[in-house]
Amino acid sequence: MSKMTGKPKGRPKGATNILRTAEEKERIVLEWQKTNQSQGAFCRFRGLNARLLSVWNRKYEKEGLEGLRSKTGKCGPGNIFSALHTSKKLSEVERLKLELMKKEIEIERLKKGYMVKGAGSSKEYVPISRKNSK
Repeated sequence: MSKMTGKPKGRPKGATNILRTAEEKERIVLEWQKTNQSQGAFCRFRGLNARLLSVWNRKYEKEGLEGLRSKTGKCGPGNIFSALHTSKKLSEVERLKLELMKKEIEIERLKKGYMVKGAGSSKEYVPISRKNSK
């Protein structure tokens, strides 16, 4: 909470980020540049963070629309099985794909000469030559 106003700072707990495209960011920056409003007043009216608008404006002036594009790897599909580990309801095909992926990983580990004992935070990687020593 802010000491002066007693209001909570930032976004409410559980709220998610608003993902904007580069074109949306560009439109917002150009709209602010056309107005005679201060950055703070413009951001309060639009529900934006002033620092965020400042960063977008700087990137837009330096690199144009390309500077506003996300650099976080949202372009590719990523690891399509990562969500399956935590999912409670898996179809039969998804369950089998996950099981196959785990077996392929285990085979690669064995080829490199180690295996995994334990699970979670107590997981340890043991060389195959010493697998019975622990």
